[in-house]
Amino acid sequence: MRLIFLGPPGSGKGTQAAKLIEKVQVAHISTGDILRENVKLGTALGLKAKEYMDAGKLVPDDLIIEMMRQRLQKDDCSRGFILDGFPRTVAQAEALEKMLNELDMKLDAVILFKVSDEVVVERLSGRRGCRQCGAIYHIRFNPSLKGDSCQICGGELYQRDDDREEVIRKRLDVYHSQTAPLVGYYGKRGLLLEVDAGRSSDEVLKTILDAPWGRSE
Repeated sequence: MRLIFLGPPGSGKGTQAAKLIEKVQVAHISTGDILRENVKLGTALGLKAKEYMDAGKLVPDDLIIEMMRQRLQKDDCSRGFILDGFPRTVAQAEALEKMLNELDMKLDAVILFKVSDEVVVERLSGRRGCRQCGAIYHIRFNPSLKGDSCQICGGELYQRDDDREEVIRKRLDVYHSQTAPLVGYYGKRGLLLEVDAGRSSDEVLKTILDAPWGRSE
């Protein structure tokens, strides 16, 4: 099972990846995790990436692709993988396709998590975290029984800056302008499977598992 999860922030990609890997034991790979690991280990690629990150610049695609190449050749990818948050642009998708061909790997599908901007805003802007213990709540879907305090430790609940509505809408604008064109790119290759990410988490997971690659595992 080799999949790409594609969708806007707040569409549930990370949640579904976590559930899926419990059932089929494939690797869950995100660009952020790869970057952090290489920087932490002080690899040659990590040191190069850190120079860009420290300067507030985007890490070039060629560095990301090379990190991805090394990651996909690790043992835990032998049963497959889920790429979460990569590729983000058509240029990255083209580089990824070339790299997978060189590694003799073939994608099974690209899962598109379809959800409206308003649902994303409601999901993300309603999140609240505890400053003390880190517990996560949602003002509508999972409110604390103690109001503005954490029901576990009594700590103050707060809203992260990137969960504010104006920031979320800017992130959505970036997604629609840069990442959404990937829908056409993978659609032309017959790899796209659309799922309604506005449904319950269990229903979304069932849709993914009911596909041919899910049943074969």
